[in-house]
Amino acid sequence: MPTLNLSLLQQPLHWHDGPANLAHFDSLLSRMHDQDLIILPEMFTTGFAMDAARHALPESEVYDWLYDHAQRLQAMIGGSVALQTEQGAVNRFLLVNPHGAIYRYDKRHLFRMAGEHEVYSPGDRRLVIEWKGFRILPQICYDLRFPVWSRNRNDYDLALYVANWPAPRAHHWTSLLTARAIENQAFVAGCNRVGHDHNGLSYSGNSLIIDPQGEILAKADDHQAAVLQASLSLTELRDYRERFPAWMDSDDFRLE
Repeated sequence: MPTLNLSLLQQPLHWHDGPANLAHFDSLLSRMHDQDLIILPEMFTTGFAMDAARHALPESEVYDWLYDHAQRLQAMIGGSVALQTEQGAVNRFLLVNPHGAIYRYDKRHLFRMAGEHEVYSPGDRRLVIEWKGFRILPQICYDLRFPVWSRNRNDYDLALYVANWPAPRAHHWTSLLTARAIENQAFVAGCNRVGHDHNGLSYSGNSLIIDPQGEILAKADDHQAAVLQASLSLTELRDYRERFPAWMDSDDFRLE
């Protein structure tokens, strides 16, 4: 059964400066090897700003950058970016594989306490993709608070969350990630940023990779830039779900 080598890049972000952010991640990615899936934080080209889409790099430029690294590393690479589209501004999770395929998920739950819902358009569909034998569900930050949206319908093995989740609520972040892993009997990975932004907010990171039983496989140091890595086993996931088939008692499963 497949094994997935996963990396999360817990890093600070330059405000409204796409080229500087890409250059920073260039330096990290140039030293990486033997990874299957590499994840960057939410809005990794701009920081979490309500006017970020106006300062955003074109999607085609971000795609080309992701594809260059994906092809060189033979890994899937992604994170969310603010984009201005013909339909309006979106907070979009982009994932690109070495063959050039691009997958898009637009953030469904927009953080109204920051006014995100006033300037960005919400997504209207979940996305599950397959890579290296794993079925993967990409999600973005505030989506984490809505378990129905990430309910495992026996259709994914790994949930990915990217975020700009401020330090004062870091304990909510870690608790919710753990809950999503346990209730969905799936691996869960959460990649958060560190540093400060121009709104005066501090980010502690607290990036995690969690197994289906809620055990932490890897945890980044608080407030420190880090590259967090773990190897995920599909065999162990399936064995656990067979030994402890709580998923069969889900209302969603029984109603199908």
